[in-house]
Amino acid sequence: MTQVAEVQKEVKFEAKLGLFDATMIVMGSMIGSGIFIAPSIMAGYMPVPQFLILLWIIGGILTAFGAIAYGELAGMMPKAGGQYVFLREAYNPLLGFLYGWTLFFVIQSGFIAAVAIAFAKYLGVFIPALSENNVILSLNIFGWNYTLNSAQIVGVIVIAVLTCINCFGVVFGALVQNLFTVSKIAAIALLVFVAFAIGNGNWSNFFESFSIDKFQPIAPPDAVSMGFLAAFAVAMSKALFAYDAWNSVTFAAEEVKNPHKTVPRSLVLGTIGVMLVYVLANLAYLYIIPIKEMALIPDNRVAAAVAEKIFGVIGAQLIAIAIMISTFGCDNGMILAAPRVYYAMAKDGLFFKGAGKLHPKYKTPVNSLILQGIWSSVLTLSGTYSALLTYTAFTSLLFNVLTVIGLFILRKKYPERERPYKAWGYPVIPIVYILVAVFFIIYIIVGDPKSSGLGLLLVLIGIPAYIYWSKTKNNSSQ
Repeated sequence: MTQVAEVQKEVKFEAKLGLFDATMIVMGSMIGSGIFIAPSIMAGYMPVPQFLILLWIIGGILTAFGAIAYGELAGMMPKAGGQYVFLREAYNPLLGFLYGWTLFFVIQSGFIAAVAIAFAKYLGVFIPALSENNVILSLNIFGWNYTLNSAQIVGVIVIAVLTCINCFGVVFGALVQNLFTVSKIAAIALLVFVAFAIGNGNWSNFFESFSIDKFQPIAPPDAVSMGFLAAFAVAMSKALFAYDAWNSVTFAAEEVKNPHKTVPRSLVLGTIGVMLVYVLANLAYLYIIPIKEMALIPDNRVAAAVAEKIFGVIGAQLIAIAIMISTFGCDNGMILAAPRVYYAMAKDGLFFKGAGKLHPKYKTPVNSLILQGIWSSVLTLSGTYSALLTYTAFTSLLFNVLTVIGLFILRKKYPERERPYKAWGYPVIPIVYILVAVFFIIYIIVGDPKSSGLGLLLVLIGIPAYIYWSKTKNNSSQ
C-alpha cells in the first residue's frame, strides 16, 4: 500500500497542449448556444442596429481586456487551478477557496447542466421523443412537484460521455475540443457567407434613425419601462454571458507547452477570435432580418430564422445541427478545464482528498472529473440549475474583478517575480475592465437584490466548509 501511495504522489500533469489546443479551449468554451439566441433577446432591449453591433464589440473588447490581465497572471503562475491560484496568491487561501467552491457547486456545474440541456433540446428537433415536453416521471414530494423529462436524461448522458472522454488523457479531450470548435466556427462562417452571398437581405437594416428621448424597448414586457442606459446595461449582460468561460484555459495551464507564453497568447487570440465570430454573425443576422423583427422571433431562435429565410424549412434543421455541435464542444471545454481547479484545491488540503490525485496512466484528475460529472448530473436532473445560475451570475463577474485587481496587488507583493508576459496597456486596460465590470455588478445588485443576495449566500456557505477542511488539514499535518 505504501509503494502504491508513493507512486501516486509522483504522478504529475504532462505538458502536451500547444497554442492551437489552448486557443481552441478558450474559443470552444465560449461559443455555446448564446450566439444563436442572445442577439434576439438583446434586440428586444436595444432595438437599434448600430447599438446592437456596438454591444458585441464592447463586450468583446472588455473580455479581451480581462484576458490581457489574466495573461500576465497565467504567465507568472502557470499552475493547475488558474484563477484559484491567482486569488489565493493575491489575497488569501479563503478567497481562492470560495471561488473554487462556487465554481464547483454552481458556476461550472450549472453551466455544464444548462448547455447539456440545450444540446438535448436541439436533438429533439430530429427525435421529438427527446423533448422537455416528454415527461417521463412526475412526483409530488411534500408539496414539491418534481418532473423528469427525456431532455434531462439526454443531458446526463452527454455529461457522462464527455466526462469519460476527458478521463482518458488531456490530448484525447483536446482532440475532441479541436474538432468540435473548428466545426462550430466553420458552421457560423458558412452561415455568414451564405447570408451575404445569396441571402437577398437589405443593407438598410444596419441604419436606423435614433433618439434617446424617443427610445423604447420592444420586449420582454418588463423591459418596456426601461430607460436607455438601463436597457443598454441589460442587453450588454446578455452579450457578456455569451462571452463567458474565456478563462477556462488557465485552469489547465500546467498541461500546456511553454505555458508562460502560450497561455497568455491563447487567451488574447481566443477572445479576439470569438469577438470576430460574434460580430460577423450579428451582421449577417441584421442583413437578413430587421432588428424589430429580430426582437420578436419565437423562442429568440434568430439563427434558425435566418437560415430558414435562406434555405427554407431545411434551414432550421441545419442550424439545429450547428447548435448541437456548438453545445457539445462547449460542454467538453468546460468539463475538461474545471477539474484542474478542484485538483489544486485538494492538493492544498481544501477539498475532498481523492480529488487531488491523478490517474497513473492518463495523468488526468479522474476523481475530480467524476465528482464534477455527478454534481452536474444532479443539477441537470433537478431542473434548478437555471435558478442557481441567476443567483450567481454576478458572483462570477465579481470573482473576475477581484482577480484583475489581484494583478495590481501581485505587482506590489512580488515585484521581483519573473513575468514572461506583462499586461498590455497596464494600468489603463485593467482599470477600464474593473470599472465597467463593477458597473454591471452594481446594476445586477440594484436591479435584482434577491437573486444577487442568494448568490452571495451560496458563496458564503463555503466559509464553514473552508473552516472544516482547514482544521482537517492542520490535524493531519500534526
